[in-house]
Amino acid sequence: MKRRDVLKGLSIVAGGALCSTPALSAFALGDDKPVAALPLAMAIRGLARKDGRLMQPIQISVRSADADTALVTTLDGKEIDRRTLSAGQHAFNVLIDAVTEARDGSVAVKVGENTSSTVVKLQPVRKVLVYVLPHSHHDLGYTDLQANVEEKQMQNITLGMELAKKTAGYPEGSRFVWNLEVLWGADLFMRRRPQAERDAFVEAVKKGWVAINGMYANELTGLCRPEELMQLFRYGTELGKTCGVRVDSAMISDVPGYTWGTVTAMSQAGIRYFSAAPNFFDRIGSLMAEWQDKPFWAVSPSGKEKVLVWIPWTGYAMSHVMKLSPEWVGKYQDRLDTAGFKYDISYIRWSGHGDNAVPDPELSEFIKGWNEEYEWPRFHISSTSEAFSAFEKRHGSEVPEMHGDLTPYWEDGAGSSALETKMNRVAADRLTQAEVLGAMFSPAALSTAKVNEAWRNILLYSEHTWGAWCSVSDSESDFTKKQWDVKRQFAVDAESMSKALLDEVLKSAGAGSDATAIDVHNSTSWPRSELVVLSAAMSAAGDHVKTERGVSVPSQRLSSGELAFVARDVPAFGSTRFHLSRGKALAPAKHVTFKDGVLENGMVHVKIDAATGDLVEMSLHGKAENLVDRSQGQAVNEYLFLEGSDVSKVQQSGTATIHVEEAGPLVVSVRVESAAPGCNSLVRRVRLIAGEDHVELTNVVDKKRAPLNPHPGKGGPGDDFAQREAKESVQFAFPFVVRDGAMRMDIPLGMMRPEIDQLPGACKNWLPVGRWIDVSNAEHGVTWVTLDAPLVEVGEISANMLGSQRDPKLWRHHIASTQKFYSWAMNNHWGTNYRAYQEGVVEFRYALRPHAGYDAAAASRFAIGLSQPLVTTVARAGEVKPALLRVEPQDVLALALKTSNDGGATVIRLFGASGEERRAKLTWTAPVAPQLWISDLNEQRVNRVEHEVTIAGWDLVTLRADHA
Repeated sequence: MKRRDVLKGLSIVAGGALCSTPALSAFALGDDKPVAALPLAMAIRGLARKDGRLMQPIQISVRSADADTALVTTLDGKEIDRRTLSAGQHAFNVLIDAVTEARDGSVAVKVGENTSSTVVKLQPVRKVLVYVLPHSHHDLGYTDLQANVEEKQMQNITLGMELAKKTAGYPEGSRFVWNLEVLWGADLFMRRRPQAERDAFVEAVKKGWVAINGMYANELTGLCRPEELMQLFRYGTELGKTCGVRVDSAMISDVPGYTWGTVTAMSQAGIRYFSAAPNFFDRIGSLMAEWQDKPFWAVSPSGKEKVLVWIPWTGYAMSHVMKLSPEWVGKYQDRLDTAGFKYDISYIRWSGHGDNAVPDPELSEFIKGWNEEYEWPRFHISSTSEAFSAFEKRHGSEVPEMHGDLTPYWEDGAGSSALETKMNRVAADRLTQAEVLGAMFSPAALSTAKVNEAWRNILLYSEHTWGAWCSVSDSESDFTKKQWDVKRQFAVDAESMSKALLDEVLKSAGAGSDATAIDVHNSTSWPRSELVVLSAAMSAAGDHVKTERGVSVPSQRLSSGELAFVARDVPAFGSTRFHLSRGKALAPAKHVTFKDGVLENGMVHVKIDAATGDLVEMSLHGKAENLVDRSQGQAVNEYLFLEGSDVSKVQQSGTATIHVEEAGPLVVSVRVESAAPGCNSLVRRVRLIAGEDHVELTNVVDKKRAPLNPHPGKGGPGDDFAQREAKESVQFAFPFVVRDGAMRMDIPLGMMRPEIDQLPGACKNWLPVGRWIDVSNAEHGVTWVTLDAPLVEVGEISANMLGSQRDPKLWRHHIASTQKFYSWAMNNHWGTNYRAYQEGVVEFRYALRPHAGYDAAAASRFAIGLSQPLVTTVARAGEVKPALLRVEPQDVLALALKTSNDGGATVIRLFGASGEERRAKLTWTAPVAPQLWISDLNEQRVNRVEHEVTIAGWDLVTLRADHA
């Protein structure tokens, strides 16, 4: 059974009844034969005006065998209608005084001498204005191949425009409006369709026939890097500019939960209204129970921005499970009653019949007919912006403000393709670096179109449609494989394009042929001194390394033939030159050593257990406390493999074999090999560098393939195999112990404390993490960095929800205070969409940094430095180019720096990484400092500023620096 087909059998959802069908009987008057299709009497929950009064109808449905038959209708014994019928079936409304409270009414219908009766439920009619938002849910695949879906969504734009044109003369409220749910379909339309069609689209947007919503795709926002989250809304600003309209709304569908920094990114794009419409039943925890029909202002991490968020009844799927009818109008009011909905403006989504559906032509006709007959409730087809702005004007001040993370759920599926998830994650960081280095060295070097195409691939990999509806039940079918090939290609293309763009920039930065001189480039906004590694070919000139001033720096020829050396004092947004020569490598003043399982460099102490290969000790020099929690027998970087959902049956790796790959004195690298369940092999490397305050871990998993469905295709996603069998997951444990230590987690454009900063309905079984988790008190702690794996379980192995999980009570509702977490590296827990298995080699990189008291900005600098390493080139002729600019203080971080799309400026995004307000100062090396403007995602000039700007804690400020 396909995912959407399941909807047809549901009658109850979290948060209230989806649709309850009353037991209605119909009577065939005159020949005693029942007509099952129509009830004798049905109260319509609407108000019609008659003789200046608002009255409530009861629909009578009868069939008369004879002509000129007298019919009398009574309510509670009182005559309310008398008429003469012709032969045949009849349905008509009888108007009664509007009721002010719910009650049952006894309706009797007498034809000649025959009387039939029934009881109807009379309810007060809500005087509510219901905005209706037509759209098509964009699944890039799932029910059809991606190429077919692309064509369908482009055609839907054409059909939407035609329907809007056809109904342009209809009464206000019933004129069709086509909402672009997300924008990848419109992007394709504007790139592929003939000019005449593109012009017609622009004109339709200007007329209000087509409404732009600003999100590019139905994204798994928890997977996004900070700049990726910004890019999610970039195209919307561009398309709005092309069409001459302001884009202030966004939609997302199917996806439950959104990382907190999404509010910041939307605000940068000028978006104030967010129509969120999740899947209403599957793997959503308690999100719909908490937030369905409960609009709220989502406040950004900085507290400076807010966005109106509103999840409608049944999310985006109302039109999948209900039909337009007077009964539907009544059921909708029933739902508002059940929810205690207190506003007189509401809205619903109408996404046609199924996913990627065509515009529904019945919608305008139904609303036109209803509004002509009834005054209340009233329906109005509109854009998201029109509906939400009307609501804000009337009720905006009554809506609560919520400050926290609505931690998303479906990001867990990214663990079913860990290799590609890693590729995409790394590509986003590499592309960010390429844009920075381009602005530093050659502003014209990068093609804006190529950069945007690379970001498009990154976004479409993080988009929620991973594969076919039968991806688990029939994993080897052509339909499944073809969809996965396309999905995987997004990550492959993101990787190759980001590499190509970085190479383009580096060619402009260093085109020298004398390999005795090496330039080291820093793409971050703070100065750095750290290890760089040159290939054997690049370092053929020798092992001895000196600075430009002739000062020798520590170096070491590695067993791979590469040369490692310490690049000291590389300025922010700048470069430093080093020279290679024949001669002995300089050893560091304090060697790094490995003895009896202990790695030590005078700053960090780490011990590897000889039997297991796990880390059992870690401490900061001068601090006696072991930061590894051994109280329950676990250790840091312990491999854990879980088959099924019973966490008591978790398995560990086997006996370890330990080899020293690099013996120092600058770099020590220890290789730990183990047999491991679920793997062909497991290799864990531990690396410590002289003079560095952290230890690096690299875990190489050669994954075995999970068992396939023995009966391919049988039963579909709802079958036992797809739901429960052959399920597995890989975890790495990180149990820390810091007295009275608190856990803090990096998320895109913010920081979040599990439980404390999570909104009701947030996912707590697993959490997406940005770059780091910190466990510390005021005196000491540890920062953990993940480069490749974006999911963690906090406190316990709680990611054991297999297949479809629809009962909110089964999900985790509380995270107790803890200092232990698990990197959830791999899984195949879904029964549809995501991958049934993965196999082969995947590398997961982590780093651990013991430190003094908590410093959020230091944690971010450490983590970003690892994911955006120093870059090396053979030096070009001439002197090193001066650093572009300096940002002070260092706890204000530049998360992005790029040449503006118009080529006339540098755009820089400053982030308040300390969580506290700072006054940021920009110092440029150019003889004439550029004019500085507060800007936004559209890179426009908003407010002129001098070279200092206030940055609130967790705030993101985009600046535009116009060059003379």
